[in-house]
Amino acid sequence: MRIFVTGASGFIGGSVAYYLHAKGYEVHGLVRDTKKAEQLEKLGIKPVMGQLEDTQLLTAEAMHADGVVNAASSMDKNAVLALVEGLKGSGKPLLHSSGIGMVSRDVCGGSTQLPVLTDDAPIVPGEHPAQSAMRNVELAALDAVQNSVRAMVISNPLIYGVGLGLNPSSIQVPMMLKQAQASGISGYLGEGANRWATVHVADMADLYWRALEKGAGGAFYFAASGESSFAEIAEAIARRLGLGAARSLNMDEAAAAYGEMAARYLLGSESRVRSERAPLELDWRPQYHSVTNWIEQDMPIT
Repeated sequence: MRIFVTGASGFIGGSVAYYLHAKGYEVHGLVRDTKKAEQLEKLGIKPVMGQLEDTQLLTAEAMHADGVVNAASSMDKNAVLALVEGLKGSGKPLLHSSGIGMVSRDVCGGSTQLPVLTDDAPIVPGEHPAQSAMRNVELAALDAVQNSVRAMVISNPLIYGVGLGLNPSSIQVPMMLKQAQASGISGYLGEGANRWATVHVADMADLYWRALEKGAGGAFYFAASGESSFAEIAEAIARRLGLGAARSLNMDEAAAAYGEMAARYLLGSESRVRSERAPLELDWRPQYHSVTNWIEQDMPIT
């Protein structure tokens, strides 16, 4: 079975590509860097030189594939439409990667006290224009079922663990680790009470495989297997590095350390979701449930 993966040198796409290859799939991966193409080939993944702007290439690769995983961008509608064009009328799967940042709320390290959102409930984006734009791309992907494409969306939470492909690092935890190592302070914004759903990268990749195999067209899956507050994450990093107690940062301090956008939306927001559909429909049984346990016991320190 031939699968075309965009973002094959990235953290999500690379991990999925490697996992699928290990399952016996013939994986073709979109890549624009020659050196990374050579590295992908050594992993057994056939490199396809190009980028998301090459819509004719995307359409052609999708047409020749038995399924497509779009993991290069959650915001590029033209790329999604090009992939749909190649799959139109085939009944083949299209997995579009998105993220729970789309439903997050800016709480500056506090808590919304809102109930946990499930993937079988109505999905409403947050107030930032980028969140609505992300939702519009999700809907464009899901609308492909009208053209006989088995289209699905996988919405990823905070991902932890070492990437399976070329890129070993996710975003939030490595960002916090790097800052703690540089400053000697493991910090969280405000109260640190804001919580995000989490998933280990191996469990995430397993969900993609299961969705390719038997996911239902039009399905929306949250890839969540646990959750943690940012204060808990910061405390775990402090213990792992032997730094003593984690410390609260105000917005000015956090912005100076991470940049204002990252401080507000990656460190200070809240996004609480739970996967209801994947365990029931795909028999998804995550093996990891605690990001803090992973930080303290398994996170590599370099």
